[in-house]
Amino acid sequence: MAGKLKREVGFSGLIFASLGGIIGSGWLFGPLAAAQVAGPLSIYSWLIGAITILFLGLTYAEVGPLFPKAGAATHIANVVHGNLLGKIWAWLLFMFYIAIAPVEVVAVLTYANNYIPGLLVGDTGLLGGLGLISSVVLLGFMFLLNFLGIRRVANIFTGLGWWKLAVPVLTIIVLVAFSYHPENLHVLHWHENVHGMFVAVASSGIVFSYLGFRQAIELGGESREPGKHIPLAVIGAIVIGAIIYVGLQWAFLVSMPPSQLTQGWAKLSFSGVFGPFAAIASLLGIGWLAVLIYADALISPGGTALVYATSAARAVVANGEVGAGPSFFTRITEGGVPWVGIIVAYVIGCIYFLPFPSWQKLVGFITTISVITYGIGPIVLLQLRRSMPDLERPFRLWGAQIIAPIAFILSSLVAYWGGFKALTYIFGTLFAILILYGIVYRIRGSRSRDGTPLGFKHITWIFPYFFGLWVLSWFGPKVLGGQGVIPFFWSMVAVAALALLSMVWALKVTVPDSQISEYFSVMNQEGVEL
Repeated sequence: MAGKLKREVGFSGLIFASLGGIIGSGWLFGPLAAAQVAGPLSIYSWLIGAITILFLGLTYAEVGPLFPKAGAATHIANVVHGNLLGKIWAWLLFMFYIAIAPVEVVAVLTYANNYIPGLLVGDTGLLGGLGLISSVVLLGFMFLLNFLGIRRVANIFTGLGWWKLAVPVLTIIVLVAFSYHPENLHVLHWHENVHGMFVAVASSGIVFSYLGFRQAIELGGESREPGKHIPLAVIGAIVIGAIIYVGLQWAFLVSMPPSQLTQGWAKLSFSGVFGPFAAIASLLGIGWLAVLIYADALISPGGTALVYATSAARAVVANGEVGAGPSFFTRITEGGVPWVGIIVAYVIGCIYFLPFPSWQKLVGFITTISVITYGIGPIVLLQLRRSMPDLERPFRLWGAQIIAPIAFILSSLVAYWGGFKALTYIFGTLFAILILYGIVYRIRGSRSRDGTPLGFKHITWIFPYFFGLWVLSWFGPKVLGGQGVIPFFWSMVAVAALALLSMVWALKVTVPDSQISEYFSVMNQEGVEL
């Protein structure tokens, strides 16, 4: 007999799951990548990223507790725009969640190459043969830990969380105490740095670093008090993460020895040493801090890999629940372990190492696809306010009519800043998925596996939205991989206008209110084991 997910996770488990997702490899690599793109204005890049994710997080703080199920984000996409959009979003989320654990494993091995030579190929940052073998083994260990059950895994989140917070804070204090050069914050080329300030948000691992906020939502089906704990965990994790990341970027900029900046921030590099903070500590003669950072480069990304291995398994379960994947994806042991999800997520996660064998190659792709999938939250929030005004909401967002559109605009801008190449890859994949479901539509006579209508009408808004983003990216500035026809800031105005029009359209083609009400009735009847 199949088991059910158990409500065994308290507030500390939820907030440390989100913090564990936020404080990962981003702090180990992001500050250098951001400084190379935006110079001293990279501090504001982290603030822009934090504001974007906070607006999205606020919408999910209301919507998330309404879906206390494993892989909640998949169900959120399904309820307002029907079966077909739920399936499409399920696969996009599937691609996103399974990619995170591998990128964190790559981060661990990238730092480990400093004391285990041969994991990477020269100074390229790419995994070599030994690195690929090690990545498969390490990723397997992260997924095996999930067989311990959610209560033990949540305890691991909490224990790792304190360490993951302490080391970055200590790094900020020690670096500034040993080396403080405020003149490094002087901006020489404002025009280039302002453009870079926005580009860095998507391309330098900034938004990627904040993405862990949704872990508390994904574990909602196993929370003891989802209505109370999910909003607090989401908002609290984003605010704490933002404070730490802005502090780290500032410390990185002001502690850098001026002798390293003779050719400017754009050409800053540390030959033969993978990891900027460890490199600075070594330059300043703080050997013990470099050793601590190398240790943390195993623990922080490793902890984040565990967090996302847990969420990836539940994304597989949700994929099966909405009919996007095979029904056996939903199989769970009597102890509450989604064993099929763990195996599927691990196998596909290993495949990611082949086309994306470095941290930098994976981050840009993950950031763009993540904000596209996150963008459904504000739309669902507004529609549920309209269609089910009396629905009991454990957390009710103040000013939702303003905050939700801003959140959707910001998520669209971050996707746009990801660049033409990333958008082309993702939308190409989406197009292939739509063709697949078009074939299913023809075979089944417009009905899905469970006999419900696929509902092409309800997804008509995504075609002009996605195609519009892609076209604007093509004609946009060269710094984003475009043709340079539309100036940078005017292109941002166009993206904002496209986002607002698409949101209005999306709210016009939702499923009937009665269908939304029925969805919640069925979901509440199913429940989870207490």
